[in-house]
Amino acid sequence: MSDIEIDPNEAMADEWAAALDEQEVDKPDPSGREGATSGTESARFQELHEEVTDKDSGELSLQAILDVPVTISMEIGRTKINIKNLLQLNQGSVVELDRLAGEPMDVLVNGTLIAQGEVVVVNDKFGIRLTDVISPADRISRLR
Repeated sequence: MSDIEIDPNEAMADEWAAALDEQEVDKPDPSGREGATSGTESARFQELHEEVTDKDSGELSLQAILDVPVTISMEIGRTKINIKNLLQLNQGSVVELDRLAGEPMDVLVNGTLIAQGEVVVVNDKFGIRLTDVISPADRISRLR
């Protein structure tokens, strides 16, 4: 009879380590590289290249954004009132705006001022005749 005592937890840990080593050796490497036994691989993505320039002129093509919807709105004027006065508004109430009569209206695209104009009526519908279009440089400076 032997006096050597075997710890059951240590024996089980050795069995698990051996099984995991076997699994790593048997598992094919997903990257196709030989000799790799690491369970982690860095992701590789295919480069997406879409032509965004006009081949003839070399300028950026706007085709990609021509179908993007935007909201265009005309603003007659604004005012600030407190909630008490807001709740008292009813049919026939008059709200004073910050613009004078005859001043041009603002034309906004997605909330950004792009032009000013005057109200016109065409076939019983309201429209706006643009009188001043804000330059792209001015639009950018207003964003800052």
